[in-house]
Amino acid sequence: MSTKSKRLKIPRTSHGNIKLMLIEDVPHLGKQGDIVEVRPGYARNYLLPNSLATIPSEHNLKRLERYKERVRSALEAKIADLRVLAEQIQRLNVSIEANADENGHLYGSVGPKEISKALKARNLNVEADMVKLDGVFKECGLYEVPLNLGYNIETKVQVTVVKPVDR
Repeated sequence: MSTKSKRLKIPRTSHGNIKLMLIEDVPHLGKQGDIVEVRPGYARNYLLPNSLATIPSEHNLKRLERYKERVRSALEAKIADLRVLAEQIQRLNVSIEANADENGHLYGSVGPKEISKALKARNLNVEADMVKLDGVFKECGLYEVPLNLGYNIETKVQVTVVKPVDR
């Protein structure tokens, strides 16, 4: 008496390759949700054990669509939040104190790191790599600084570099 284990039917092409649905983006192969054709060894030894792909069953296709919808709605919410952040930043004038001589020449410089720190002090989550400066500021003054918040959302912030007030 022999017992056979139930094996899933893996769709094969006329060339002997296997058709799989990608669960994650795989470089040089495809994006999440794509149906790809791969060699059996690549599927068996890499894609399936690392949970990068699955057999394209009706159930798995439905699960993937629900997951994609959740990701899409989360992305739309994040973009909406970034647009609100851009509007808040555009109305701001940030003041940064830096040591300078009588003529307004800074002893150091003000760059993306300092601008990011000043915005974070106002509870605005802007990283230094979002600040798009060609150089650094070496003099006191008013500057308009471009920011790229991601997802093609750009804004500008007014930055005033001032000498600290002597007490």
